[in-house]
Amino acid sequence: MATIGLDRLFYANITEDENGDETYGTPKILAKAMTAELSVELMEAILYADDGAAEVVKEFNSGTLTLGIDDIGPLVAQDLTGSKIDSNNVVISRSEDGGKPVAVGFRAKKSNGKYRYFWLYRVIFSIPTTSLATKGESITFSSPTIEGTVFRRNKLDAENKHPWKAEVTEGDNGVSQETITNWFSTVYEPDFSPVTPTITITTQPADLTEVVAGSISGSLSVVATTNTSNPITYQWYENSVDSTVGGTIINGETSASFDIPTDLTAGTYYYYCVLSSVGANSVTTTVATVTVS
Repeated sequence: MATIGLDRLFYANITEDENGDETYGTPKILAKAMTAELSVELMEAILYADDGAAEVVKEFNSGTLTLGIDDIGPLVAQDLTGSKIDSNNVVISRSEDGGKPVAVGFRAKKSNGKYRYFWLYRVIFSIPTTSLATKGESITFSSPTIEGTVFRRNKLDAENKHPWKAEVTEGDNGVSQETITNWFSTVYEPDFSPVTPTITITTQPADLTEVVAGSISGSLSVVATTNTSNPITYQWYENSVDSTVGGTIINGETSASFDIPTDLTAGTYYYYCVLSSVGANSVTTTVATVTVS
């Protein structure tokens, strides 16, 4: 889906240990973003056998991030380009200076109103370029452009790989609101821990109507949600697991119900529901206790 906007441009300073593994500082605002262009260069190796290509390997080599911004302040320039602020708060760029690696985060608005979020884990910027022009008969804006080279980071993730980019779209299946809310609070760290699906149940009041002495009618319902794409199996029980009164598969639905038998004899009836899904722990909920006098 096409993007129609760009904002929330952040950077985070990097400190490295003796092995070169990165630790990220608290993200700071880089500038107001106008444009962003990311190009990627891949390394490719082809193994030929039997007069043809038998195997092809493509790996990320580096990338180029070009940002059009409104302005870059002295502190940001010092962090990103290695410039030095002197005692008079003047930014001094020297031939010996070089850009320091930083992480860069931003988001792009999609045409459906949702945002796609990014973190680039290791970027080294060069000195910003600025196009200047004298004032003419019409107003022309001149804004700086800053270009950075994107590298993979040195620190390995849990799968012993070198990440170079993190990307997520809000509203996609399995994306938590917490991930989106905290995206610019810290540089996102890859998480490959196994996900255990969970089932959440909200019971709805039973609609019960006494028909005649010794009988009762109505329905019980339950609403269930799960973070797994597997369907939820639900089973109604009356008093014990030996007295099943209904059950089915919820194929993409979020609620289920069954009718209470109309031929109940006098007594107390305990109705509950057990929900389960592949890979999830079963959940049991009490829906209603019915007393027939």
